[in-house]
Amino acid sequence: MDPVVDVRLDAPVKRLEAERGWVQDRLAACLVHVQLPVARVTVEIVDDHRMAALHERFSNVPGTTDVLTFPSSGPDEPVEVDIAICVDEAARQSRARSHELRRELLLYALHGVLHCTGFDDRTPDDHARMHAEEDRILQAIGLGAVYAREERP
Repeated sequence: MDPVVDVRLDAPVKRLEAERGWVQDRLAACLVHVQLPVARVTVEIVDDHRMAALHERFSNVPGTTDVLTFPSSGPDEPVEVDIAICVDEAARQSRARSHELRRELLLYALHGVLHCTGFDDRTPDDHARMHAEEDRILQAIGLGAVYAREERP
């Protein structure tokens, strides 16, 4: 059974309908390559203001962030997760990395899914392993590396 993938736009970012559809389709393609079964992924694209409120509420950290992940499945169940991704942070990073906004949004959504499959990015080794997995999956669907692009000489 194919996973249910639903990408939504918070009211202030409704102008991103084309990006929403693109991210939803590409994220569904990515899930085939994730190492654990995925049942459902819901992504909400929000702005800095909403992300800062979520970050403070759920992590007790002031200010915005790129991705927040809210898993709702148990350890031996297919992944079910709600993910919030920040379009304003994605816009800043996509400009810095010289690629399209939608590629950065997809990277954030995939990053949130990988957090639910045992990947983390707190230590340098974990960071490298997680981003290598992101790039592996993005290459498997024909997009190529997104995150690691700026790390190459």
